[in-house]
Amino acid sequence: MTLRRLGLSALCLSLTLGGTTAVATPPTEHLPLGPANLTETRDTRTMQPGVTLTTIVRGQSDTSAGWTVEVSIPSSSPDPDAPAAALSDEAGANKAADKLRAAGLEPRVENVPTPRLADAGGDSLGYRVRLGLFATKAEADALRTKVIAAGLNGSSLYTGWDGEPDDIAGSTGPWHVQVLTIDPKKFHGTLDATYGQDIEQRETTSTLATLTGATAAVNAGFFVLDPKSGAPGDPAGIGVYDGRLVSEPTNGRPALVLGPRGTSVDRFTWRGEVRGVGKPLPLDGLNRVPGLIRNCGGTADDLPTAKPMHDTTCTDPDELIAFDASYAALTPSGPGAEVILDRRGMVTAVRTSRGGAIPEGGRTVQAIGAMVAPLLAAAKVGKSLSIRSTLLDDHGRPVPLSRRTTIVNGGPELVRDGRIHATAAADGMVQDTPSFYYGWVHKRNPRTIAGVDDHGRTVLITADGRNVNSLGLSISESAAVAKSFHLREAINLDGGGSTTMVADGTVLNTPSDAAGERPVGDALVITK
Repeated sequence: MTLRRLGLSALCLSLTLGGTTAVATPPTEHLPLGPANLTETRDTRTMQPGVTLTTIVRGQSDTSAGWTVEVSIPSSSPDPDAPAAALSDEAGANKAADKLRAAGLEPRVENVPTPRLADAGGDSLGYRVRLGLFATKAEADALRTKVIAAGLNGSSLYTGWDGEPDDIAGSTGPWHVQVLTIDPKKFHGTLDATYGQDIEQRETTSTLATLTGATAAVNAGFFVLDPKSGAPGDPAGIGVYDGRLVSEPTNGRPALVLGPRGTSVDRFTWRGEVRGVGKPLPLDGLNRVPGLIRNCGGTADDLPTAKPMHDTTCTDPDELIAFDASYAALTPSGPGAEVILDRRGMVTAVRTSRGGAIPEGGRTVQAIGAMVAPLLAAAKVGKSLSIRSTLLDDHGRPVPLSRRTTIVNGGPELVRDGRIHATAAADGMVQDTPSFYYGWVHKRNPRTIAGVDDHGRTVLITADGRNVNSLGLSISESAAVAKSFHLREAINLDGGGSTTMVADGTVLNTPSDAAGERPVGDALVITK
C-alpha cells in the first residue's frame, strides 16, 4: 500500500446530483448539463497545501419529470427461457401494450433514440412500454402491481434518469459536483491506488482512505462482485500497484495510468508464460479464480468471446493462473493442481488439488483442465519454475513499470486528444441485447471519471445518480463533462453503487446502494 509520489497537479472531481465533486481550478464555462441558463454555484476551500475542494451545484428539480412504470417486455425468441427486457422491436412492444390494454390499463409505446458516440449510438435503440407519470414512487408502485396482475412485470423509475437527446438538452437537474485539485507547485503529497490488505477482500473507499491516511479518495476500477464470477474484490481488468502487475488487462480496454511521466489513459494487452522442465507454458492470468474471466477480453479459447464484454464472465476450462501474496492468505480451492514456489522460484511442493497458503515471498501456479498434466510435467520439486509476465501497449511493445507506476482498469474511454471520444462498442458495452446498452450507457447513472487536463493536472470525477436529488450522467454526458474541464484524455471508472468520494474522513456524496457505501476493489488516494 505504498503511495506513489506525483510530480504533477491532480484534481479529484465528484458529481452528485445535489452533492457532487468537481474539479479544482474550475473552467470558465458552466457544466454542459441541461439548458445553458440554469443556476450554477461554486464554492472552493483548501484541504491541505496545494489541494482544494470545489463544490458545484447546478440546476433544480425538473417539474416535467416524474415516476413511471417501465414494463419488462417478453422476448420474441423461440427460446422459452429467453429473459424479458426493457427494450424490444416495435412489434414486441405493441404486443405487450395490447396485453396491458386488455387488462384495462393505458400503456404508451415509446421509441428510444440514443446520442451518437464514437463507435455506437446515434439511432434508435428500440421501443419501450411505460405507464403513468406520478409525483411519487409509491403511486408508480401501486400501478406496477396492476401490471404484474396483468401477467407482465416492470419497475418504477424516475424519468429524470432518461438519456434520450431531448432529455439531455432539456433536463434541469439538479446536479452536484465536487472537485479536488492538486497543484504541483504547492503539493508535496502522494497520489496512488490501493486495494487494501489483499485483492480478495473488499473495503469501502472510506476504509481505504483511513488505512492509508488519505486526505481524499475516490473509488477506482471495476472488480468482481459475485462469487460465481471469481473472487470478490479481484480487479476485473488490469491492476498495477507500486509497479507490480497483479491483475492482467482486459485485452485492448483503456486504463488510467499514474506514472513518472504523469497521468494518461492507455490501452494494454499482455503475455505470460511459465518456464520449467520442457517447453514454456502459456499463462492465462494473475491472481484470479481459474476458469472465470470477468469482463472477458482474455485468450482466444475463452467463451463466449475473447473480446471485452462488460459485466459478463467468460469461461475457460483449461487455464494456468499465477498467484502471489497480493491475492489473499489462501489461493482458490477446487479440482486441478497447484505448484508451490519459494522466493527463489524453486518448486517446494506440488498439490494434487487447488487451494492453500502462499509461502512468504513465494508464489504458486494453479492449473485446471487440460493444463494440469503440462504443469505437473514442467514442475519438479527442487527445480526452478519461472513465471514471466509482460505488459504490452496497444502496439505490442513492452511497457516499463517502476515502483511509481499505478494502473487501474476502466472503460469506456471518454476523451482523446481533447475531443469527445466515447468508445462503448470497443470497450464491451454494446452487446447482443440493446437493453444492456440502454441501462448502462444510455441512461443516467452514478459515474466516476478520471483524466488529465491540458495543463497536466489529473482530474477524478464522481457523479451521484439513481436519486431524484442526483440524476447522474449518461456516458454521453460523462464525456461532455470531462471535456468541459479541458481534459485531453479521460476514462470512465467503476460507477453505480461504487461511486464514492471521501475527504477528511467524510463521504461527500450519496452512494446509491440501499445499504450505503459499497465495499470496492480499489481506490485512488491522496495523502500528505
